[in-house]
Amino acid sequence: MRTRKEAGLAEATATLPAGASDPPPVRLPIGTGEFVVMIAALMALNALAIDVMLPALDDIAGEMGVSGNDQQLVIYAYILGFGVPQLAYGPLSDRYGRRPVLFAALAGYTITGLLCSLATGFGMLLAMRFAQGVFASGCRVVAVGIVRDVFMGRGMARIMSLVMTIFMVVPILAPSIGQLILFVAPWEWTFGILALAGGLVFLWTYTRLAETRPPARRTPLNLYSIIADYSEVVRTPVTFGYVAASGVIFGALFAFIGTAEQVYTEVFDTGESFVLWFAGVALMLSAANFTNSRLVERFGMRRISHGALIGFCALSFLLVVLLSVFGEQFRIFYPVFTLIFACFGLIGSNFNALAMEPLGRIAGTASAAQGFATTTVSSLIGWAIGTRYDGSVIPVMTGFAVLGLVSLAIVLITERGRLFSAR
Repeated sequence: MRTRKEAGLAEATATLPAGASDPPPVRLPIGTGEFVVMIAALMALNALAIDVMLPALDDIAGEMGVSGNDQQLVIYAYILGFGVPQLAYGPLSDRYGRRPVLFAALAGYTITGLLCSLATGFGMLLAMRFAQGVFASGCRVVAVGIVRDVFMGRGMARIMSLVMTIFMVVPILAPSIGQLILFVAPWEWTFGILALAGGLVFLWTYTRLAETRPPARRTPLNLYSIIADYSEVVRTPVTFGYVAASGVIFGALFAFIGTAEQVYTEVFDTGESFVLWFAGVALMLSAANFTNSRLVERFGMRRISHGALIGFCALSFLLVVLLSVFGEQFRIFYPVFTLIFACFGLIGSNFNALAMEPLGRIAGTASAAQGFATTTVSSLIGWAIGTRYDGSVIPVMTGFAVLGLVSLAIVLITERGRLFSAR
């Protein structure tokens, strides 16, 4: 049973004004607290599929007979599979509703988790990881589409920040869970965790989540309508600009994920404590998202995210200079790096909400475009930076600085040179 506050919030969001092409949000299907945790769980399946196996990459590489940098393909195969199918999931969920598409994606995620654990060669493992990414992408697209169905603007930014606050528990705990599994079992068992998580989330959403895309709001599904909807995404300057800026800045996140194990264990010799230092960065990211949820309705998405993006650029360049002058010392690297990720936490949810705000009518399609940019495009950027790793963290951090500047340039163009608007 929802509290009076939750019911009032649902009623308020259901009556927000909107233009003819941007229908008002629908009523929240469950209590706000459960809704936030459920959306976080759906999105966290993606993070779990990446982070739980980071401690196992060396074991996988050793058993499969692949090189250190090639072990990153276990991550990037999944991310590449995750990216492109989002472009299909968006229109499908706009046409047939959120629930059918979500349940198909969750079932596929669970099954491919089991198949990954049975892989007998590196090629088969990469193929199953790619397939798992394909299904996981549906979970992400539908989850963000559901949020846009029931919230918009600063309200959506606040909810997404709360979602990300809970979501970040997974990157904090997943590497430690993976390390614990390796103490008692082979690396294949890490994929069993993915199958178990997928099955549990399937049961939860099936029994508790109502449809948020009623038949009256569903859009046609044909080649013309799909092209028209994606054309609308491209023609909407705010949406396209923030989708592009997100795609660039998220490249830094994927560069970090792909090289984290090598950087921490090879450059800074953290050994098995790597998972704790990794968790510290994730904790800072979670704290930043929670802070954003408290501030965004007062200060606005643009003021917070623009300031954070400038901070991201400045701190990245500062870290490159410090490491170049004083050497690659962990006591220099880690404090500045965690501050960089604090800035990242103030960017992601706000950019997402800014991109989604004008296109509530085709929220699934807009979510798919955003997801494609922040996975496929970002993972390719991250992979390009990751391959520059040569035993030094400086090339990776230089990549961070450059990506920050490119993202800032895109935002400046999108906002016509005016940052920090109160809109």
